[in-house]
Amino acid sequence: MLEHTKKHPTDEMVTLRLRVHRSNAERIKRFITSIEAEEQSESRPWREVFTDMRPDDAIPSAILRGSRVKEELTQVQLSEMTGIPRRHISEMEHGKRPIGKETSKRLAKALKCDYRVFL
Repeated sequence: MLEHTKKHPTDEMVTLRLRVHRSNAERIKRFITSIEAEEQSESRPWREVFTDMRPDDAIPSAILRGSRVKEELTQVQLSEMTGIPRRHISEMEHGKRPIGKETSKRLAKALKCDYRVFL
């Protein structure tokens, strides 16, 4: 007879491999450590984990960079597809330049996503 425990069975575990930018590695390690320490299955808001991120600025820039990488495009290639200067794309990805509605629509078309994710 099986006893009920707080821990989940290990036969349902999966292995995850992550490729993240070097600057995010420590934050992700802290997050994983905090989950292991708490031994909880509930999700946590990203703002609780990534307390050092600027929420309003970081999200659109991270989505832009992630979308570009997902489509396997360089900043130069994205620039050529959209007509947006490469320097501006770099500034948007680093949160130094806001992404306006028209720019968002051009980026979304090239990156095959909804333009509202950049706003």
